Amino acid sequence: MHSRRSGSPFLNLSYKFDDFEMTSKELFAEHMNRRSKILCRMAAWIFIGSIFIPLLVYGVCRGADEESKIPVFVSILPQRYFVIKIGGPRIHVSTMVLPGANPHTFEPRPRQMVELVKAKVYFAAGVPFETTWLVRIASANPRMVIVHTDAGIEKKNMDMHQYPEAESISRSQPADHALRFQKSRNGHLHEGEKDPHTWLSPPLAKIHARNILNALVDVDPSFRGLYEANYQKLETEIDAVDSRLKDVFSGVGQRTAFMVFHPAWGYFAETYNLKQVPVEVEGKEPKPADLRHLILWAKNNNVKVVFTQKQFSAKSAEVIAGAINGQVIYADPLAEEWSENLLFVAEKFREALR
Repeated sequence: MHSRRSGSPFLNLSYKFDDFEMTSKELFAEHMNRRSKILCRMAAWIFIGSIFIPLLVYGVCRGADEESKIPVFVSILPQRYFVIKIGGPRIHVSTMVLPGANPHTFEPRPRQMVELVKAKVYFAAGVPFETTWLVRIASANPRMVIVHTDAGIEKKNMDMHQYPEAESISRSQPADHALRFQKSRNGHLHEGEKDPHTWLSPPLAKIHARNILNALVDVDPSFRGLYEANYQKLETEIDAVDSRLKDVFSGVGQRTAFMVFHPAWGYFAETYNLKQVPVEVEGKEPKPADLRHLILWAKNNNVKVVFTQKQFSAKSAEVIAGAINGQVIYADPLAEEWSENLLFVAEKFREALR
């Protein structure tokens, strides 16, 4: 009986039906699996599109926005600060002397000379490399306007090496007292290079800013209102820095002289009744005899800090600091963040004069 049942056509049909039922499930599962994969792929593409399409649109819009900006060049980073403050989003600023470079020995890179072709304005600062390169810069783009942001500033001679006969410099002494000791090695007052570091004095920085404003209005008169409003904000900022610096140095007593390797802080010192004592001699490293004079002067005046900047070697400053049991502090006259930098350096000068 059992063998008959096993051979029954109904049982065989049942098996076939079962086989058919299992195949249908497999087909349904395969269909759902494919559908899930398609949906996952669609979701992935939608996700990718949601990220990259906005980025693409942003890139296109930003590119168009950059093309609408007025391209200008500046010689040094403090000028960049002023131009951005006044020009805002209307201006694209490129800088010649980048961080760490020395404007006394700087030479533009080929890429920078190529980029000059697009510039509408070049803002010169009166720094040494311009003496040689400004003519070449102008010839690279004859249509480019050259603006001297230091125009209207009466420049003074660079402060020279201080000999130890000037044992102290104070507010009570006449203004020309220190000059009597600023002699070159042959004993004569140096009448050479003019000091270009005018942007380090807030009152003179406002002249730089005003010249920048006038130039931007000339090349882009339709946005005069924007430039003038931004200039007023910058002028207020500069006045606030000036007021703060006066407060910083208001309590300085008889000690007003600070030692610095490169005499970049002459206008700053003059504005706040201070005096810088340079280490370098006629733009060069001091000789051993000069170092002995400087060390003697520093000891006589209880100097404990020698200021230098990253654009120059710190070797001589370190020698003097070691001899007087002092320290070397960096004070960068070319830092881009003009306001922040002046306040920072002023605090360091004030601490050194305590």
